[in-house]
Amino acid sequence: MPLGPPLRQAFYARDCRLVAADLIGCRLVHRLPGRQRLILRIVEVEAYRGDGSDAASHAHRGQTPRNATMFGPAGRLYAYRSYGIHTCVNVVCGKPGQASAVLLRAGEPLDGLSRMRELRGLDAQAAAERIARGPGRLAAALGLGLRDDGRSLLHTPLTLHPPETSAHAARIERGPRVGITKATDLPDRFFERDSRWVSPFRSGGQKRRTRSGVR
Repeated sequence: MPLGPPLRQAFYARDCRLVAADLIGCRLVHRLPGRQRLILRIVEVEAYRGDGSDAASHAHRGQTPRNATMFGPAGRLYAYRSYGIHTCVNVVCGKPGQASAVLLRAGEPLDGLSRMRELRGLDAQAAAERIARGPGRLAAALGLGLRDDGRSLLHTPLTLHPPETSAHAARIERGPRVGITKATDLPDRFFERDSRWVSPFRSGGQKRRTRSGVR
């Protein structure tokens, strides 16, 4: 599968909402030891700002040891643990000190399907749609964990590559983010319309207690 060169830092050093829209259709590649590679096509993301306008962002109240990677430079991976169970991964955006990121929510497996099933603890008959639909599943399917926080996306073993064609742009839709209870009015979730790989929308609601942050 031809991939071409990885996305450059200039791609990431922009408003996170612009980056989020342009990430749909991109191929995320993780090259494992032994020359095996895992490839997901990104179909769903969420943008999180750190400029004080987004109360759901991990960076809303400033820098901490946990969110330090969000403050740049752009083009790195920000990984965090959700509810002490699942690792979620994000692309760091903007200028240094801006603290914005795009959560990678769902992807379509393109290469390394059997290895992704193993990493997810699924048997060989498990539906392919289950492998990377949801941020925790996506990170697990690629073998990514907290140890990868701060890793560069500009060179191997972890890289992002442009979409194969520009036709996907017409299928991109935008709406509210999934499962948060703060800043629910911001339409900062971007996804590919009619894709069977996209996670189902779930409102955070008022009854469900959650931590604010990139999800």
